[in-house]
Amino acid sequence: MFFRRSMKWLLILLVLGSFMMAGCSKLTTENYEKLKVGMSYEEVTTILGASTECSEALGTKSCTWGSGVKYIKVKFVADKAIFFSNKGIQ
Repeated sequence: MFFRRSMKWLLILLVLGSFMMAGCSKLTTENYEKLKVGMSYEEVTTILGASTECSEALGTKSCTWGSGVKYIKVKFVADKAIFFSNKGIQ
């Protein structure tokens, strides 16, 4: 009995947490417009939070925040942002 009740509350908390996280997304037009050429990776993460994925090749770093239909991509050279793109940001 106690186990079922605990599982029920845990499930409710997980669902509520998921809705709260979805509403707190940093992938917004306002945050995208704050990004400027020359910003460091650290400055960008201050605005967008931790990146979802980064890859490095030939002295460049390409990072993505989000995935699928909604994301922001930033390319860095020598830890300075040089290019921004987005999809699904409103």
